[in-house]
Formats: sequence, C-alpha cells, structure tokens
Amino acid sequence: MSDIAILINTAVAVLAAVLLIVRFKVNPVIALIIGSLYLGLSTGLGATKTIETITQGFGDIMVEVGLLVAFGVLMGSILNETGAIRRLVEHLLNTFGPKRLPYSMALAVSTALQTIFLDVLLVIAAPLARRMAPKIGKHGTARIATAMAIAGEVGIVLMVPGVGAVALAGMLEVPLGKMLIFGLLVVVPTVLISVAIMTFFFDRGFWKAQSDEQLLAADEPYQGAGTTNNAGGSGEVQAGTGAAGTASAATTVQTAQRRETHLFLLFLPLLASLLLIAGGALAEILGYEASWIQLVGNPVVALLIGLVGTITVARFTVGQKAIDRGVSNGFKESGQILLLTGVGGSLAATVSTAGLGDIMGQFFSASTVAPLVVVWGIAALLHIAVGSVTLSGITAASLLAPIAPSLGIDPVLIALAAGSGALFMVHVTSNTFWLLQSLFGQTVRGALKTVSVGVSVASIVALGMVMILNIFI
Repeated sequence: MSDIAILINTAVAVLAAVLLIVRFKVNPVIALIIGSLYLGLSTGLGATKTIETITQGFGDIMVEVGLLVAFGVLMGSILNETGAIRRLVEHLLNTFGPKRLPYSMALAVSTALQTIFLDVLLVIAAPLARRMAPKIGKHGTARIATAMAIAGEVGIVLMVPGVGAVALAGMLEVPLGKMLIFGLLVVVPTVLISVAIMTFFFDRGFWKAQSDEQLLAADEPYQGAGTTNNAGGSGEVQAGTGAAGTASAATTVQTAQRRETHLFLLFLPLLASLLLIAGGALAEILGYEASWIQLVGNPVVALLIGLVGTITVARFTVGQKAIDRGVSNGFKESGQILLLTGVGGSLAATVSTAGLGDIMGQFFSASTVAPLVVVWGIAALLHIAVGSVTLSGITAASLLAPIAPSLGIDPVLIALAAGSGALFMVHVTSNTFWLLQSLFGQTVRGALKTVSVGVSVASIVALGMVMILNIFI
C-alpha cells in the first residue's frame, strides 16, 4: 500500500475515533478500539493480523504499566479515607500562610498528590481553598483556581505516579524512574512560573470579579480533617443510617484517631515508594548494579511497598472498614484508566504494524521544525479535538511510539513533550473544567481564563522546560 494511502487511513481512523467520542458520546475505550480495527483492516493487515496486533498491543502496555496504575490509584484512594488530603491543605495554610497558598498547594498537588484521582482531589481540597481565597489577597479566587487547575493537569501527564505520565512512559518505553526524575525537573518550574505569569495577568486587568465570579448558594461547611469524602467524586460527606448520637460519637473518635497520627506518617509510605523509584533510576544511571537496589528500586516493587505501608498506617488510623472502602473505590477508579491505557497500546501497535512509523520517521528527519515542537503540536491538536488531557496524551504517544527510535532524541523528552502538548487548551469538553468552574464559584468566562488560559500557559512553559533539558541530554 502507498504511503499516502496509509496516511489517509490513519487520519480517518483517528478522526473517526474523535468524532465518536465528541459527537456521539461513545466511550473512548470503544472508540479507540474501533479506530484500531479500521486502521488494521484498511491498511491490508487482514482480520486475523489486526486482532492479533490489537490484543498484543493491549497486553504489552498492561505488562508495562498495569500494576503501577492499580497500586498508585489504590494508595491514593486509601489516603483519601484517612483524611490526609484535607489535613495537608490545612498544614500548607498554617506553614506558608494564605498569600503563598496558591504556590504551595500547586506544588503539593502536582507532585506528591498525583496518586489521588483528580476529581476526588478537587472535591476534597477546593472548598477549603475557596474559603481561603479572600485572605490570599487581590484576585484570590482567580489565583487559587488557576493554581489548582495548572497543578492538577500538569501532574497527571508529567509527574509519576500520575496516570497519564505512567501511560506515556510505558508506551514510549521510558524507565519509570527516569520519567519521575525528569518529570520533576519539568513540573516544579512549570507550575511556579505558570502561576506567577497568570498572577501577573490578573493584576493587570485580565480578571474582572463582577463578570468572572459568581456567588455560590452556600459553601460546603468545613468538617475538619476527619471528614471522609466520597471517592466517587460527589463531594458529599458519607453518613450512616444509624442513630445520630452513635454516628456523632463514631465520627468524634475517628477524628481524634486521625489527629493523633502525624501527617508525615500518613504520607511516608507514598514518599518512600517515590524515593525508591528515583533511587533505582539513579543507581542505573551511575552503573551501580547491587541486586537489592534493583529489587526495591523496581517501580512495581516500590509502589507495592508504598501500598502495603499505606494500608498498615491506615489500619491504625481509620480501621479496616475504611481500608476496604478505599480499596473498593480504588478498583472502580482504576478500571477505565487501565482500559484506556490498554487500548492506547492497541492503537500504537496497529499504527506501527501498518507502517506509519517509517513514513513519519522520514517526515521528522526532513522537517526543519524542531521534532519536540512537532510532538507538542500533535498532542495539542489531539487535545483540542478530544478535550481530555489523559486521552490526548495517550493517543499522541500511540502515534509517536513507532517513530521514537528514529528521532535521535531521548524518549523521555518525547514523552514529556507529548504530555506538555496534551495540556494545551483545556475547554468545555473537559470534566475538570466544569468541576473547577463550579467548585470555585466562577462564571464560564472566568473558568475559561483560569482553566483554559492558565493550563495553556503551563503547556507552553512546560515545552520550554523540555527544550532546555534537550540541550543537556
């Protein structure tokens, strides 16, 4: 088959998947499988070879990231049950003060809290952050909403163990420890610089409170660190059906237990697992091959250690019932993430087998535009079309995986450039957009400024950070 025919059929497959998702509201997993089937059959692979390629691609990416995603989501769900997230927000407020809260929360959300499902994280942290907005200073609502939007989305695709970052690393065969280290080098300056840029814009008239903010009927009453939020993302406090006095007494005891547990201890297993992954990557870079370091530094083993540690701490903090609830919610949250990641692997395998990799490799080698900018552009266009940061990042990686070896660029930079592009122009098709709009009392116009513009600024800043890293590696 000619190169032009392969390119046309690939474009049709991707556009058909986008149309099914956006116009006909087909689940992304089903839409991407349909796109993969069309691509395999239209490029002459035949029915048998197409099915084999799709299933093998799914299996290969699950081998890479399946357990990592599951362990990470479970850890975050159990942390949610301990009340650790709300307590961390309180601690940041007390430590850094209201005026520095946007920066401190943005760093925490984009790095340490990426095991928490983003919708859940927003529902937990947003009410308290909103009530702190007047104390932040001028344009407090705009600043804290922007910080949460930038941090949440950047962390998903650039910071391990964010599900998008894990998926990108798996598809492009980037060691997870390496993705963690270089992702951190991009995420921290990106978040700080982007929040500062948006603050500069707000101070010079970009934010109009009268048209960009709206009064909420009632703010969620602050319940303290002991409140347990629904991990499904509704934000409603769970209440038993027993007598009010018994429920109140149980809540008081549970709150007391949580306050007796030091916040650092709650997060220690998660931090330890990330340090083990980073340590394993550094040992590999330095050529230190001790078997025990290779074992505990392996991402699967490191996250398993973190999960077991989190369960152990939670058992003494909130009890077995809360752990069971967290595990159950974690499995629900991880299901579609795993399926979406898997079908991204299926599409990548089909694209590679169809021969698109060789064609795009020739294009990249002949292009006068920096390859990383082109990678960023592909992911950005996919995000504008699809509206999902994670989905567009995964789809971009599936298209780029076959050509990664021919670019002459470290695959970790390709992963980071794709993740950066996937951040561009978060808009009204994104669930996160509407969550931030409602939770922070913004009008749609206000959310377009804090979310769409804010995260787009972060997308461009992140690309700049990746280009700087490209000079050194």
